[in-house]
Amino acid sequence: MQTPEPAAPRLRGPWRTVAWTRRWWGRQSPNRQDRFAMLAPLVAVLLFLAAIAAAILYLRAEEIEREQEAVKRDVEYAQQRLRLRLLERQEQLMRLARDVSNRELNRNDFNTRADGLINQYPELQMLSWIDEKGRVRATRAAPTVPGAQLLSVGEVLKRGETEATFSLTKDLQQPVYSPPSGSAEDGAQLQLHVPLNDQGRFAGVIAGEYSVDGLLRYGAPTEVLAKYAVALVDAQGHVLAGSALPPRSKATQLLPWAVKANEFEVPVSPVGNSLLLRAQGYRTSLGLIGSGQFWLVGVLSAMTAWMLIANWRHTRRRVRAQEALVAETNFRRAMENSILTGMRAMDMNGKVTYVNAAFCQMTGWTEQELVGQMPPFSYWPEEDHAALSARLRDELSGKTIQGGFQVKVKRKNGALFDARLYVSPLVDAHGQQTGWMTSMTDITEPNRIREQLSASYERFTIVLEALDASVSVAPLGSEELLFANKLYRLWFGAHTGGHLHLVAQAGVPTTRTQEQSLDDVDGLAGLPTESLTAAQTENAEIFVPELGKWLEVRSRYLNWVDGRLAQMVIATDITPRRQAEEQAAAQAERAQTASRLITMGEMASSVAHELNQPLTAINNYCNGMLSRIRDQQITEEALLTALEKTSKQAQRAGQIIQRIRSFVKRSEPNRTLSDVTEMVSEAVELAEIELRRRSVRLSYYVAARLPRLVVDPILIEQVLVNLMKNASESIDAANRPPPRRSVELRVVPRQVDGLNAVEFSVVDTGGGLAPEVMERLYEAFFSTKVEGMGIGLNLCRSIIESHSGRMEAENLYNGADITGCRFSFWLPVTQQPLESATSSAEQTRILG
Repeated sequence: MQTPEPAAPRLRGPWRTVAWTRRWWGRQSPNRQDRFAMLAPLVAVLLFLAAIAAAILYLRAEEIEREQEAVKRDVEYAQQRLRLRLLERQEQLMRLARDVSNRELNRNDFNTRADGLINQYPELQMLSWIDEKGRVRATRAAPTVPGAQLLSVGEVLKRGETEATFSLTKDLQQPVYSPPSGSAEDGAQLQLHVPLNDQGRFAGVIAGEYSVDGLLRYGAPTEVLAKYAVALVDAQGHVLAGSALPPRSKATQLLPWAVKANEFEVPVSPVGNSLLLRAQGYRTSLGLIGSGQFWLVGVLSAMTAWMLIANWRHTRRRVRAQEALVAETNFRRAMENSILTGMRAMDMNGKVTYVNAAFCQMTGWTEQELVGQMPPFSYWPEEDHAALSARLRDELSGKTIQGGFQVKVKRKNGALFDARLYVSPLVDAHGQQTGWMTSMTDITEPNRIREQLSASYERFTIVLEALDASVSVAPLGSEELLFANKLYRLWFGAHTGGHLHLVAQAGVPTTRTQEQSLDDVDGLAGLPTESLTAAQTENAEIFVPELGKWLEVRSRYLNWVDGRLAQMVIATDITPRRQAEEQAAAQAERAQTASRLITMGEMASSVAHELNQPLTAINNYCNGMLSRIRDQQITEEALLTALEKTSKQAQRAGQIIQRIRSFVKRSEPNRTLSDVTEMVSEAVELAEIELRRRSVRLSYYVAARLPRLVVDPILIEQVLVNLMKNASESIDAANRPPPRRSVELRVVPRQVDGLNAVEFSVVDTGGGLAPEVMERLYEAFFSTKVEGMGIGLNLCRSIIESHSGRMEAENLYNGADITGCRFSFWLPVTQQPLESATSSAEQTRILG
């Protein structure tokens, strides 16, 4: 029978904690164990430093508490000495006051007793006898009292501390101490008023004045004065006598080891809280910062902690280096397996020692099948063995091609693909060549794309060569011509002179600078050119005398295939179009002249009637002068008068003819800086002939200080005459009664789209325009008049639009009835700003 094994003893107490710690430590990872192993000594050092600092602080606190108890004890002892001295002086003054109250002392006896007390007790500065009315009966003072503080016999107390203490003594009938007065520099004073009692009646006081400095000097124990900075201060903390330590700075008070100053103060009895005795202990110990033990322990602990931290950081750096090495190795292995370029390594004899995954994927053979092969390799096509073997011998001998070479490679399934191989020496870490590294890239798709691009380029070149426009491309700041089609070469040759000439004539900016060297370096290399290449095409029309042609030049910037910024210029022959435009302009000019002739033809009867009046007057004046000369009934003065009137009528007829002649005369368009008032006046003079014949009143208004316009004045006058003539014809066709036969011309400033302009408007009282007429108003050869040609309003609008203006027409209504029509046009101000037209001069004429 086997005896059972005894059970394992159960752990208790600290052993149980040790066992739990071991189990917890075994569950931690190695990294965490290393971290805890490094942190444990550091924590132990920090705890040791904290314990030493706590012990030093505790001892320092005990020392400060003992010093404070000693100061308190000494101050209370000094306060008792001062109290006894004050009570002794108070008792002596009370005996003096009793003798004075009993009339045992006269003034001389008082002076004698006072001198004795002052000489015997140095702190007593002055004794005064003051009656019940506050008048000084007698006073004695020490020689050291300044004259300004002495009291004169017969003087009445003034309002102040002395008078207030006197009143308080009178009310209480008890000795009263006044609050200290003055400062330490001036000699602070303390007064004691003892009342005089004459058979129960207040008879005045005996006032004694003490020197606070003398009281401290002779009353406080010398051993206390030697140990501390002892001072008597008032209730506000101002030093009255003694010495005080300077206050500690705020920076020192904020230090963590700073303690409260070792001082104590207590009121001086029987004066009260207005006089305090304060003692400040001189610093005799070095303190926490001056303790050599503290600094020794601190420096040793800091050095230990620094060494532990440095060791821990060094270990951490080694761990990070190992992790980085592992990560770098994994990254390089992943990169080799993921790149699309095949890598093959051979030794110095041509044996394959390494291939990556991309090489295996390209050829179809596995790494095990390829590594260890000797030439000829399995991925060589059979028909290329000789050529590839010769090239391999050149590679092994060091004859490599920098740009690589192209070969055919056979896959395991027998398919062929184009590849480009780059060979470079394989050098180890010691700088010794151990073999050759070959990189292989599949270029089957790039070859196919290159062939397609070549075909596309041929088609593109054929299209550009067949264009009826000259196309050239040149880089900025260079004499090189990148491209030129057939028509460009036919016009300008195969050099860049024609391109630069077109650019210069068209006014297109270039960036060629004098600093540009002759090696055709792009001066804009590296600069952003998106804003230039994204800009719109710039157009210009120029004449090339060498070709005798008008060319429309269009240019734009583009990025060439090599990355340089280039400029493309397209020049199209527009000579036929320019000739057609010139013919159209000539036809328009002839149409303007014809329109003016037609207008004058329509106004022929009115002009004839207008000329008939001065000619008839001339005839009458001449016949009258002839008759009176034959009869010899005319004087020289009358003859001169008649001749002057005849001359005026002839001038009037000549002006009418000259105005009509200048209006209908054909001339080249001449835009000048013209005055608006003059244009309106000349147009009104021409139009008023027709309006007067039709019995139509004309009123016109021209605003003052209008700017001058850059226009052809004859063409603007033609528009105004045509509009006023049409207005009179509309009134005549509507058979308006005489009160309603009027035309108004207004010229005022106007703002059009933020630009200054001058507006001309002609308003009539005719029958207006029908809706169908309004739609075709400016249509060529359309007219509402039976004999009209339909070119007037169309020509007027063309004239206004050629001056960058606009013409409008609208009916005027009175309810549903048309009361007239308004034609208006405006011309922009291009030479000077439009001035204010607040004040205007109205020029109105009624023609009937």
